Amino acid sequence: MTSINTNYAAMLAAQNLNRTTAVLGEVQTRISTGLKVSSAKDNGAIYGIALRQQATSQSLNAVRESLQRAQSVTDVSLAAGETITDLLVQMKEKALAAIDTTIGANERAILNTDFVSLRRQINTAANNSGFNGASLISTTATAIRALADDTGGSTISVGRQWLFTPTAAATDSNVRVRTTSTIGSVVAASASLSLVNESIQRVAIALAAIGTGSKALLNHTNFINKLQDAVDAGVGNIIDADMAKEASRLQATQAKQQLGFQALAIANQGPSNLLGLFR
Repeated sequence: MTSINTNYAAMLAAQNLNRTTAVLGEVQTRISTGLKVSSAKDNGAIYGIALRQQATSQSLNAVRESLQRAQSVTDVSLAAGETITDLLVQMKEKALAAIDTTIGANERAILNTDFVSLRRQINTAANNSGFNGASLISTTATAIRALADDTGGSTISVGRQWLFTPTAAATDSNVRVRTTSTIGSVVAASASLSLVNESIQRVAIALAAIGTGSKALLNHTNFINKLQDAVDAGVGNIIDADMAKEASRLQATQAKQQLGFQALAIANQGPSNLLGLFR
């Protein structure tokens, strides 16, 4: 039926044009944002997955920072521990020289002064080994625990290794030389030399333990970096737009829109054509 009140062809043309315009808007949004899913209304399920994975990626930043702080603590403690090792080696030289019975009292006193000075530097190095208030070798050292995952339920710990001169024999410090150790006599020098030798061995083991912990932190930091990259890539796979395809869709949709305008214009000419029936 031909009607002047109802132009069905124009309605169809308008519906198709509206659909094409909507698709063109989607394509333009994807091109401008670089995302095929930029909000929940685009795809609720994919958007929810992406949101959770993005939260995981952001949380891994905190994990990496925690690991890096812990590694800094171990690095500073290792540097101080190496200094303490050097001091012990020098103390061994002084103690060994003081055992010699042929040296004079003045020379022995000089050696003892050097020995005591080196001994005091051990505590100075240990108590200045902190990073951000944490240390593994100072008199107040405690174990450090770094975050290992984004849930906070797993940690990587590095145990303390005290490297200070104790005031008594009964102590957990790996340095066995005491704050009262001297080499002012042959007997004292012999006793101090024994303590120095034991200290060198124990400090070497302690530094090896810290080094192992530092390596574990570094390895896990590298893993977290790779994990975060993988999560970010996975999120990109499900929400990023393929720009080459979107460029092709943009051209095709723009052509369809132009054709839709022409079709609507032709359909709108229908009522005017009816006038020819009454001439």
